[in-house]
Amino acid sequence: MTETSDVWTGKASSYDRARPTPPPALLDLLTQLIHTPQPALVVDLGSGTGLSTAIWAERAARVIGIEPNADMRQEAVRKIEGHPYASHIAYQEGLAHQTGLPDGCADIVTAAQSFHWMEPTATLAEVARILRPGGVFAAYDYDWPPTIHWELDQLVQEIGMRLVGLVRERGQAHTLKIWPKDKHLDNMRESTHFRFTREVLLHHVELGDAARFLEMTRNNAFSGQFQITDQELGLDRLPSVAAQALGSAPVPWYISYRVRIGIK
Repeated sequence: MTETSDVWTGKASSYDRARPTPPPALLDLLTQLIHTPQPALVVDLGSGTGLSTAIWAERAARVIGIEPNADMRQEAVRKIEGHPYASHIAYQEGLAHQTGLPDGCADIVTAAQSFHWMEPTATLAEVARILRPGGVFAAYDYDWPPTIHWELDQLVQEIGMRLVGLVRERGQAHTLKIWPKDKHLDNMRESTHFRFTREVLLHHVELGDAARFLEMTRNNAFSGQFQITDQELGLDRLPSVAAQALGSAPVPWYISYRVRIGIK
């Protein structure tokens, strides 16, 4: 079985260029829920290139990103050079179920577009251990693709279905372990670590062009991981469809986030 973090080796720059930044309303929501406008510590699990970590720097006294992949951590560290709140941000090697942080240290723990890569039982136990009483855990993901153009949406859905079908057909499903996102809330509830759980929907708008859409689709597909060609997936059709649908100028991307919340 491939180590989960190895999937991102060599892809950090592409990931950071293409992926969206979490909506500012998320910070307002989580701090309001715990009556803590300026958290002492936010911990971001599976922090990647820091897109979901650095957003907390102005608001929190400290934010720590936990990331096992060295390439992703290096990109995150590079990005905070010159950041006005760089002193508030730290990145460290670690796993979601083995952070190495003290008991009850965090006001907020997040897992942004990453909880599906984590074994839920051990991860939620670790989240509960490092959260203070009354703190909040948020596992959140954006819907893919963003709502931009129906033909793009249709083609990306077809690509996703082909990928799943080919991986199963070739007996490669065991090579990556991914937990279903639609079970996140159930796993949080069944863990019994949280006194309150619910799912919230947030929305965000970013601008993007055809090049960004192509890059994001490619670093979502993992086709190279399974030795599947662009032609087999239908990725070879995407440049022309994206160019026709989007043109060369940036257009609004309407991005929906599913936020699963647990209060300790």
